[in-house]
Amino acid sequence: MTTQSPACQLLARQDADYRGWLWVAPPRDGWLESGEGLVWSADLDVCAAWQRAGRPAYDALTPPPSEVPGAVLFWPKSHALGAWWVTALNAALPAGTPLQIVGENQGGIKRVPKVLASLDQACRKLDTARRCTLFASRTVGSARDSDAVWQTFTAEGLTLESHPGVFGHGKLDDGTRLLLKALAQSPLPARGKPLRALDVGCGDGVLSAWLAKQGYQVTAVDLNAFAVEATRRTLAANQLTGTVIQSDVYRQLEGTFEAIVSNPPFHQERAIDYGPAERLIREAPAHLVGGGSLTLVANAFLPYPEWLRAAFGDFEVLADDRRFRVYRAIKAWR
Repeated sequence: MTTQSPACQLLARQDADYRGWLWVAPPRDGWLESGEGLVWSADLDVCAAWQRAGRPAYDALTPPPSEVPGAVLFWPKSHALGAWWVTALNAALPAGTPLQIVGENQGGIKRVPKVLASLDQACRKLDTARRCTLFASRTVGSARDSDAVWQTFTAEGLTLESHPGVFGHGKLDDGTRLLLKALAQSPLPARGKPLRALDVGCGDGVLSAWLAKQGYQVTAVDLNAFAVEATRRTLAANQLTGTVIQSDVYRQLEGTFEAIVSNPPFHQERAIDYGPAERLIREAPAHLVGGGSLTLVANAFLPYPEWLRAAFGDFEVLADDRRFRVYRAIKAWR
């Protein structure tokens, strides 16, 4: 299979023997998935692809084996998340293990030397190409606690637990704030009990906790392992209960719901990716009872209205502040 991402094209031209290496937070890439070694990732799709290829895969909160020849970290858009990965690698691997860090120049890779210096870790530039840069370093066997990055904050009367790997880390984003206001002013249409609500793309769990506080029986899903753990911690911090599952939209789910609520992502790192949001909308009716609702918030410019019409026939706009819109569509009774 051929390389797909610029960072992997840069790696593919190196003289290094990457057999048996640990690949950390990589993108989906055919060159990587058809090679050797093991993966450590928060992304369920990445882990599942490696497992289908018969390759070892570890989620972000499960330390991988320590005996590897080296590791390659794909630098994320969030510098705080990148620093977390380096700290976690220093804790997981013996001191002196070769570590390479690669990323796109417009994605923050140029800040890597400063980040590593703050962790008492040296590095040198190995190569630049495809508008990417590759640095070389070695793990330092640090005793720093990688769990120390978890942050607690309050919003909408809730205690929220957040990690740098979660969307909107450490704050309530404006879109979610508008969605919560709309939900308070236009309660979810629901019939019967228990009232089952699904939070798709749960992030730090603010929507899940808000729904659970209203008496809904909540199920929350997210592709990202950090978000799944954050939502579990948020529910526990507020003495609330819910089922939290790592899932690619509806893929790992069973059953139907009275309501689906979401602030769906449309970025994969720096790239725009409408795929999850489109599947959220188009497949929603199959996961709703008759009369059940889908309520979501989105940037005003996104093409969600056409997908809502195709899936539901009609929808309403509950709120619009010119930056964000809150949509609601209801599944017809049959």
